[in-house]
Amino acid sequence: MRYELYYWPSIQGRGEFVRLALEQAGAAYVDVARAGSRGMRALMRWLDDESLEHPPFAPPYLKAGKLIIAQTANILLYLGARHRIAPANEGGRLWTHQLQLTIADFIGEVHDTHHPIASSLYYEDQKPAARRRAAEFRSERMPKYLGYFERVLERIPRGSRYLVGSKPTYADLSMFQVIAGLRYAFPRAMGRLMRDYPLLEALHGRVAALPRIAAYLRSKRRIAFNRQGIFRHYPELDDAPMRKDGP
Repeated sequence: MRYELYYWPSIQGRGEFVRLALEQAGAAYVDVARAGSRGMRALMRWLDDESLEHPPFAPPYLKAGKLIIAQTANILLYLGARHRIAPANEGGRLWTHQLQLTIADFIGEVHDTHHPIASSLYYEDQKPAARRRAAEFRSERMPKYLGYFERVLERIPRGSRYLVGSKPTYADLSMFQVIAGLRYAFPRAMGRLMRDYPLLEALHGRVAALPRIAAYLRSKRRIAFNRQGIFRHYPELDDAPMRKDGP
């Protein structure tokens, strides 16, 4: 099957988690909106198609045969079962999905560091609130999430190297992307924090070295991080201290 991925053409965003899974699976796919104006029209068409029984709310969505599958974690649940990037047993599939949903929560909080008031406003319209939100995120939320995934790795059976066992799953690919994104958005904070999470550091390196992922990261298919995606680097958000009287 040749998949069609529908996502914005100039950002990694939530679509990147799906791209990583497709690349690791060795699946044939086309990133539709990156094909120019025709691709963008196709992307928007699915959002406006009133004939769909199960319309997507927003990209990313994946066309797999006659199926239109939306929501990142839902797409990955589908791909994981079909391309051996999730365990074959039900318990393992649910655990992988659970980890992915936790990652989705984490990503939502990353987004809110630069858009804490409203997504409809520009970052420049909410800078004071963003500085305060980012400071709390760096001091409280980043360690909470990263610490959780470090503990997951501490508890895996001896000889296992990934979050769910001996083989990489889409949860490992997504955790790689989170760490890479946080290093772009918060390089100073991550430089301090990651010393406390050696197992996550090692996991990031193992995923980056997977042959298909390494080839993808070197290719033009990998969109660079930028200030339009989820992970955005604003120096003032990486260095604003949290004080009792505000930022």
